Formats: sequence, C-alpha cells, structure tokens
Amino acid sequence: MASVKDCRMDTRDCTCGSASVRDAAATWFARAQAQTLGVAEQAELAAWRAQHPCHEAEYQWLASLWSAADLLPQARLQALCEVPSPRLERRSFLAYGLAASVVAVAAGAGVWMQLQSSAGYHAEFATALGERSTVTLPDGSSIELNGRSRIRVHFERRQRSVELEQGEGMFSVAHDADRPFVVQAGAGQVTVTGTRFDVLREGDQARVAVESGHVRVQGGDSQAVVNLTAGLGTVVDAQGQVAAAQPVNTQALTAWRKGQLVFNDASLGEVAAQASRYRDKPLHVSTPELARLRLTSVFKTDDTDALLKALPQILPVAIRTRADGSQEIVAKK
Repeated sequence: MASVKDCRMDTRDCTCGSASVRDAAATWFARAQAQTLGVAEQAELAAWRAQHPCHEAEYQWLASLWSAADLLPQARLQALCEVPSPRLERRSFLAYGLAASVVAVAAGAGVWMQLQSSAGYHAEFATALGERSTVTLPDGSSIELNGRSRIRVHFERRQRSVELEQGEGMFSVAHDADRPFVVQAGAGQVTVTGTRFDVLREGDQARVAVESGHVRVQGGDSQAVVNLTAGLGTVVDAQGQVAAAQPVNTQALTAWRKGQLVFNDASLGEVAAQASRYRDKPLHVSTPELARLRLTSVFKTDDTDALLKALPQILPVAIRTRADGSQEIVAKK
C-alpha cells in the first residue's frame, strides 16, 4: 500500500480513480477509525481531503462503506472481505480490498481475526544500541522501542500478547475490550484493553509507568495484582512481587523518546544505571555511599560522555577507566 506521504507529496499521481488516491484514503480512514491520529495529523488529513475533490470523494466512499458495515450480519461482512472473482472490474476489486483494509483496522477482534489463519500473527522486532524505532501492529497499536530492546509479538483470536525480552517500550494500545493486550516482562505481566504506558525490563525486573488509561500489573503470584491509572507506576521484582502503586513523572521516564535522560533528584546509582543503557560498557559506582548522592540535570542519550565530564563539576566525584575499558565513578581525592 502506498503511504499517505507518497500521495500527499506527489500530486501528479493523485488523479481521480488512481490507486495512490485510493490507498491514501484507505490509510487515512483506517487510522482515523482506530483513533491513532494526533492533532497535527488530523490537520494533515483535513488538508489532504481539501486538496482535490477526488480525495474527498474517495474518503466519503469509505465512510459510507464503514456505515453500511455496521448494519451487515457478520457472515455477510466476512464475505465482503474475501477476494472476489477475477471477472470483477478493477474498481470493484479495489473496492473490496479497501473494504477489507478498513474493516481490518476498525473491527479489531471481529472480522479481522476471523480472516487470519489459525497461526495468527507472530513477529519479532529489535533495536541496536542508540537506535529507536516505532513498530505498528495489525490492530493499530504501536510500540516505540528504546535502544537495545527486543520484543516478540503474538496475536491470537482471543488475545494480543507481546513479550518484552529486554529493553524498553512505550505502548500505545488500540482499544479492544474483547481482546486484551498483554505484555510479559520478566516476572511481570501487564494487561490492558486500550491505553498508553511504558515498560522497562532490566533482567527479570520490570518497571511500569502509565501515561493514560488503565492497566493491571500482575506478578508471579496470581493474587499479586496492582491497578494503575495515569500518572502511576510500579515495579515487579525478579521474584514476581509487585510494589504498591506510586506517583511517577511519566514525562521524565519517557524522555528517552526525545533522546533525553532526565534526572530529578535521582540517586547517582540510578543515574549510572540509566546511562549504562546507552553505552557500550556499563557505568559503575565504586561505593554505596557515592551511589546515594543526588543529581538533578538533563543529558542527551547519544552523548553520555558529556554526563561523565559534567559529574565532577556537580558532585564530589571523579571518573576513572577500568582495565576492561568501562568507566567507574569514584570519590574525588
């Protein structure tokens, strides 16, 4: 499918009845129905619809199709999404294709999942050191991955699940009350139907912070459950114990999405742990006393050397290099 940008940027191909217009209209409409458009993108959609009468005509055609879909029995709706006979005209074939794409995104656990094979949808995604990437899933959900992260995605008929094997991800989950979205991270399990939340996995420990909506965090013991709403977070330790919900600064915790490390009265031990995620080799703190020192500052994730240069100017510490090439924070002499 051509991207929305493809059609918006090259108006020479955006003639009435062209595939690029149909594809762009389907992409915009599906995203609008899945409620994944931000304010800026809503403005882009309005501009695209106003750019040419054909754009608006294609978009309205999909809107009428979507309205009609609500009135159709499930069996008939599934039949509409099946590939038609080759004898059908090109317009009819594309119409059925666009119907399938719109129904797939907007109907969620309904027709889309019934059209999948018994194996469902399975995929793996990973990022390297210093890399950030956004993954868009078939249901309209998206996951922003921090560096050194790896996930496995498994969509079945009754459940959407993601295993965060390592690293960190910001999850924007498309609402589907009938098909929960479950994130497994170490000994913790996060269950939602539609919300935005951040999960960081360090070994078998997981930290969860909710930006909007509601999530249920469960540990190894099925009785250990904590419910989180916007602005709250928790930690699940390696034994599956879930800490009580606590207020968290979600903007600071998710500043990595902007390439920032934000420390607000953070311990030096925490600073070292966070900085280590963005370095080839970990950053160490020599003593527990030094690890308890506090720091408030902002640094770039792609320039943690600047952090090491700044620390001796802020705190009574020095930086030394170990034999293995890693850095260690020691007391200033």
